[in-house]
Amino acid sequence: MIVTGRFPKRAALVLAAALSAALAPQAMAQQFRLGPLVIDQPWTRATPHGATIAGGYLTITNTGSTPDRLVGGSLTNAGGFEIHEMKVEDGVMKMRALPNGLEIKPGETVAFKPGGFHLMFTELKQPLKQGEVLRGRLTFEKAGTVDVEYKVEPIGAQRAKSHDHTH
Repeated sequence: MIVTGRFPKRAALVLAAALSAALAPQAMAQQFRLGPLVIDQPWTRATPHGATIAGGYLTITNTGSTPDRLVGGSLTNAGGFEIHEMKVEDGVMKMRALPNGLEIKPGETVAFKPGGFHLMFTELKQPLKQGEVLRGRLTFEKAGTVDVEYKVEPIGAQRAKSHDHTH
């Protein structure tokens, strides 16, 4: 579309507001891609002083036609990275590491969330502070490695509240 002549200030403001509204969901969503894998909204919780572990949460969707497996990763503030599962067995909540990683089947979305599958960041070098954005990496058996960013939510958060990518 070509606009000629005088463009009223009010029309420019309306156009700017419409563009901002249209682009806002994209700006708010924190999404990373690696081949057929889509990683959405990585986040973690703030930790109290002295804490040496933290959980990591996100969703991974395999849009491809073959399975892949999350096998590892890293977080800049942590010395270790593990993939964990929590589930109730005989009325008792149990957590265990998945040393062989976790398979993501074709067309499947796996949610890493409190009380279920999650990432465990160990040997924290310093407390994680609400509002920080921490760099990390995820490693997949077939697709390889992708850099991601984890938004630090409040202590006790059960889900990511916002993913404004400004920092």
